[in-house]
Amino acid sequence: MTLFKFCSKTRQLFTFHYLKSFPSFNMESPYFNQRTTRSCFTVKVKVENDAQQLQESSNTAINSAPPRKRKIKEKVEIKYEETETVDSVKKELCNWEPPMWREQLKNIYEMRKNRDAPVDSMGCDVISDALASPEVYRYQVLVSLMLSSQTKDQITSAAMKKLREHGCSIESILQTSDEVLGELIYPVGFWRRKVEYIKKTSRILQEEYNGDIPESVEKLCKLPGVGPKMAYLVMKCAWNQVTGIGVDTHVHRISNRLGWVKKPTKQPEDTRKALEDWLPREHWSEINHLLVGFGQQTCLPVGPKCYECLNKSICPFGKANKKTPSPKKIKKEEVKEETE
Repeated sequence: MTLFKFCSKTRQLFTFHYLKSFPSFNMESPYFNQRTTRSCFTVKVKVENDAQQLQESSNTAINSAPPRKRKIKEKVEIKYEETETVDSVKKELCNWEPPMWREQLKNIYEMRKNRDAPVDSMGCDVISDALASPEVYRYQVLVSLMLSSQTKDQITSAAMKKLREHGCSIESILQTSDEVLGELIYPVGFWRRKVEYIKKTSRILQEEYNGDIPESVEKLCKLPGVGPKMAYLVMKCAWNQVTGIGVDTHVHRISNRLGWVKKPTKQPEDTRKALEDWLPREHWSEINHLLVGFGQQTCLPVGPKCYECLNKSICPFGKANKKTPSPKKIKKEEVKEETE
């Protein structure tokens, strides 16, 4: 039988006395500090609790370690660099202007000084009845512009003449059948569709605007068959208000040829926005009339007369167009223009 004697106070050493006899043997262990014999052996055992030792050692380390200084978070002031706002960027873009536009415009005024282009005698403000009541006059301006879309001024003027003789007011148009109205405006471009537009627009004006036309571009563009170009021209000619530039096919073409747009544009509405970004407002009221006449006489869509244009040396398109027709062909074109 084995007897154990445990010293609980020190908790460091255990002494075992083995009284029975066993065969002789030798034993080594990390927990023994000497060899053991068969009669009696003393074992020195490490009995400290590992968990307790770990806890005590950690407590000792914490107590002996110097106190940590708590870092005080300093308030850092963040300064942002001033960036360009949308307005400043827009202002920078608006500062762009064509390099030679003043000279080009001056030359166009010189070439248009006679005011003998078709638009000068057949424009929407000219072919409308200025002696009629203000409401009827404004209505006729609107109708004439609706008819002028993709139509030469000569044909538009002839159609308006027939309409005025028939009676060109909201009441008379609504009382006219579609067949008769088509005969009156024929052969303007897309005359069947324009009959429909004129009828619908006249009905809206009668029901919603007391027989008058809208007094804003936004409301005008809501009418059937009326686009931005017509709306801006109506505001100028009918209401005597310049709210924007009316850009038709002539203004669109000439602006791109002269380099009056920062980037080439494909639609007249894009050209309008580009022109309004840099062209001084004092020129807005006249630029459409000026360029339309210039496009009808000199800067033609096909076969432009760059050879006789005053801007041929300062126009990007004119510099590239070196074609000069023969004197015989030039004389033939002049005769054709006189007959028209």
